[in-house]
Amino acid sequence: MKRLQVETAISEGLSAAVIAPHWLAARAGAEVLAEGGNAIEAMIAAAASIAVVYPHMNGLGGDSFWLMQSPGKPAQAIEACGYAGAQTDSAWYRTRGYESIPHRGGPAACTVAGTVSGWEAAHRWSQQNWNGQLPLHRLLEPARIQATEGFAVSASQSQTLTDKAAELLGADSFKSVFCPDGWIPAAGTQFRQPELGSILERLGRAGCSDFYRGEIAATLAAGLAAQGSPLQLADLAGFSARLVSPLELRTPTGTLRNLPPPTQGIASLLILGIYQRLLAQSPHAADGVDHLHTLVESTKIAFRIRGTLVTDPDHLPEDPSRYLTAETIATLAAQVDPSHAAPWPSPPGGGDTVWLGAIDAQGQQVSFIQSLYHEFGSGVVVPGTGIVWQNRGHSFSLDAGAVNPLQPGRRPFHTLNPAGAQLQDGRSLVYGTMGGEGQPQTQAAIFSRAILHGQDPARAIASPRWLLGRTWGAGTDSLKVEDDLPPEVVSGLRARGHDIDLVPACNAMMGHAGMLVRDPEGRIQGASDPRCDGAVAGIRAGSR
Repeated sequence: MKRLQVETAISEGLSAAVIAPHWLAARAGAEVLAEGGNAIEAMIAAAASIAVVYPHMNGLGGDSFWLMQSPGKPAQAIEACGYAGAQTDSAWYRTRGYESIPHRGGPAACTVAGTVSGWEAAHRWSQQNWNGQLPLHRLLEPARIQATEGFAVSASQSQTLTDKAAELLGADSFKSVFCPDGWIPAAGTQFRQPELGSILERLGRAGCSDFYRGEIAATLAAGLAAQGSPLQLADLAGFSARLVSPLELRTPTGTLRNLPPPTQGIASLLILGIYQRLLAQSPHAADGVDHLHTLVESTKIAFRIRGTLVTDPDHLPEDPSRYLTAETIATLAAQVDPSHAAPWPSPPGGGDTVWLGAIDAQGQQVSFIQSLYHEFGSGVVVPGTGIVWQNRGHSFSLDAGAVNPLQPGRRPFHTLNPAGAQLQDGRSLVYGTMGGEGQPQTQAAIFSRAILHGQDPARAIASPRWLLGRTWGAGTDSLKVEDDLPPEVVSGLRARGHDIDLVPACNAMMGHAGMLVRDPEGRIQGASDPRCDGAVAGIRAGSR
C-alpha cells in the first residue's frame, strides 16, 4: 500500500487525492486510492463514509449527482435524483389540509432517495470504463465500521441538533437515533449507529438494488408509510439512477462543466461565463469592489434564467445549452451595470449538502454532491435502519402552473451541482460546495480567485465570502458578507446600491467548499474549507 497523507485541510504535491468536508470520509477514499482503486471507487467509499459521519448534511435517504472526467475522453454524469411517488399529487396534500408541502415529517418524505442507486451506477461505470476492480463491500466497509464502532460527533452536527431541536426531537424514531441518551450529544462525544451499520453491511453483501427491490426496500416502505409518507414499495422498485450528459461552457480559460436540470448547474456556468466576459472587457484585481459587484450582478442574471428554466429534465421548457453560447453570454453580460446594483427578487432558498472530489493517479476525476436537502431532511428516521429520509419534495409547488409543480413521477428542483473543468493550460480541476442558493455563488468565488486571478486554492477558499439571497441559516434576501471583508470593499458595495448584512467571519452559511487542481505533470494541489471539518487526503507523489 502506498503511503497516505491525511488529516490536513491543505495539500500539495499529491499524485492522487480525495477531498471531503469531514476528514474521516477523505481518509476512507484515500485508502482506496492507496490500494490501487480509481477515483470513482474512492468516491463511493468517501460518499458512504460521509453519510455516516456527517448525518445532518447527507445520508442514504437522500439524492446525489456525479460528474466524471477522464483525460482525453468525453465527461459523463450520473443523475441519482429520486422522483415523487405515484400517490404524491396536489390532491393528496390538499385533502390533508396542506396548502404547501411541509418540510418536516412523513408528508415531507415524498420523493424516492436516489443516492444509493447512484453508488451502484457509478460502481458499474467504474468497472466498464475505468478498469475498476474493487468489490462494493470493500468500498462500503469503512462506513460500516464507523457506524458500528462509532466516531466523534462533529461540532457541526451537535450545533445543528441544538438549533433544530424544536423541529426534530419530537419524533421518537429520530430522537432514539440521534439523542440515544436522551440529550443532544456534545461535540467529541462518541456516536454509534449500529442499525445503519447493518444496512451498509447488507448493501455490500446483497448489492445496492436491495435498497429498492429487496429486504431493505420492504423495511423502508413499511417504515415510511407508518410515519405518514405517501411513498410506496412500488415507487422504490421502479427507480434507478441514470447516466446523463453534463452541460459544458467553453471559455478562453477552458471548458467548464456542471450538471443539467433538475440541478441549478446552468446558473453556476452562467455566472462564470458572464464574469469572464466582463473581466476581459474591464480587468480588475481579486477581492475588490469590482470583483464582488461583477459576480453578484452576474448571479442575479443567472438566477433569473434558472428560475424559468430548471425543472424535471423530462419537462424542460427549452434546451439549457442554448444559453451557453458565446453570443448569448455576451448578450447577458451587456445587462450588467458596472456602477449600480440591479434590483433583486426573492428566490427559493434552503438546503444542506456535502461536496466531495477525487482525482486518481491516472488523472481520472470525480466531482460529487450528496444531500438530504434541509438539515436532517424530513426528520423521518425509518425504524430499524438509522436512515433519515430527505425532504427534497418540499421544493415542489402545489400550483399546477408553477415551473416545478408536484406530479407523480416528477423529479424536483435541485440546488445540487458538482463542478469540474479542463483548462487550456493543461490543468484540470474539480470543485464545489454545500449551501443551497450559495452553491453557484461560492463556486464562482473560488474558481474566479484560483483560476482567473491566480490565487492558490487555500487562499481562494478561506478568504472572506458573500451570499446573495436566502440559504442555509439565512432568511433574508440581502447580500450577506463575512465581516472580515475589508471595510472599504463593504462601503464600496453599499455605494453601488447593494443591501448588505454583515455576518461573522468563517461562517458555515457561506458553504463548505473544496477544490482539487491537477497540473499537466500529475501533481495535485487541494484545499478544504476552514468553515467545515474537512480534509484533503491522498498519496504523496513518488511514495511506495
